Amino acid sequence: MATMTMDELRALAERTEDGLRDTFREFEKTAEYHTARVLDAFREFRVSDACFAGTTGYGYDDLGRETLEKIYARVFGAESALVRTTFVNGTHAIACALYGALKSGDTLLSVTGAPYDTLLTAICGDAPGTLRSYGIRYEALELAEDGGPDYDAIERRCAELHPAVVYIQHSRGYADRRALFVEEIGRIAELAHRVSPESAVLVDNCYGEFCERLHPTEVGVDLMAGSLIKNPGGGIAPMGGYVAGRQDLVERAAERLTVPGIGGECGATLESNRLLFQGFFFAPHTVSQALKTASFCAAMLEELGYVTFPGARERRSDIIQTIRLESAENLVRFCQGIQYGSPVDSYAAPVPAPMPGYESEVVMAAGTFIQGASLELSCDGPLREPYLGFMQGGLTYEAGKYGVLCALQRILGC
Repeated sequence: MATMTMDELRALAERTEDGLRDTFREFEKTAEYHTARVLDAFREFRVSDACFAGTTGYGYDDLGRETLEKIYARVFGAESALVRTTFVNGTHAIACALYGALKSGDTLLSVTGAPYDTLLTAICGDAPGTLRSYGIRYEALELAEDGGPDYDAIERRCAELHPAVVYIQHSRGYADRRALFVEEIGRIAELAHRVSPESAVLVDNCYGEFCERLHPTEVGVDLMAGSLIKNPGGGIAPMGGYVAGRQDLVERAAERLTVPGIGGECGATLESNRLLFQGFFFAPHTVSQALKTASFCAAMLEELGYVTFPGARERRSDIIQTIRLESAENLVRFCQGIQYGSPVDSYAAPVPAPMPGYESEVVMAAGTFIQGASLELSCDGPLREPYLGFMQGGLTYEAGKYGVLCALQRILGC
């Protein structure tokens, strides 16, 4: 890759940005649509200052918690929702949903290949307490050659196995695949329910909220789960996760988070309620900023000869931008540039290191106000071929653009 001066890089950025105006406008229209839905739900459930007061101890009768869960359910088109800061991450929320929906002897069928590394460990790892240790069978179907669902294989295997749970990963994780669109998720749900009516369709919805007009629970999905320090937290929620969908399945997930007989009735919110409400209010806009950052990043790298997916002007269903960086050195340099362009710990230089739940060493840039918050600008990737960088987030497009330019400076040597 030829070197480039900083002036040349800035000129390329200006030309690239001008060519993305129509793409950016589509992101803004989606944000406007979801913002109206969020405001309608705030109005319907009478959000007031009283909702922001937290509880202590057992957390019974927490007005803010109960109101926020009704809002999540309404906006996501679900019967019920569980929104708690006691979910330690998205994997925890998804795992509680799985443990609640499965029992010994059941089968879990993943129809989007192997799940994300950390969740796969909880499903079929060797440690006590995994789904496998409880006698739950696991099987995975690979995606079709075009990167989408293999509908024929899904229909055939659901009819043969009658799995208790059909599992779908909305986003890509650390895999060389595209994210699914909500209509594809809906088609999977329709055919699974048709050939195996007793199956519950469960979606790992991390990174996908507010990217499209519809949510998975509006197209036939029984249950979905995600992290509050990704899209729905709006960059403000300090921790937590959510589960939304069928009321019985949400309650069973709550009983895995706490204990049978208590479920979602307890859970002190301390002083977090205002942040969770405010984060959900900001979420549609902040997600649009992240999508703009991702599109700009893709367009710049395409101009420089790199392979990106999705492409700069392609339709998007999650906030992740995948970049084929071709070498370990480029992956590390790109992540170090993102870190340099971040508001927190900009002086740090990320280096590859082992990470719990991951098979390969991972390099991770995350100069974020909230530790590990993927809606804030970050980039990471495992050090294994083809050396893919997974960039996500950007609380503001302006800061996201700056971070991308810092990353390109490192690679280009300008």
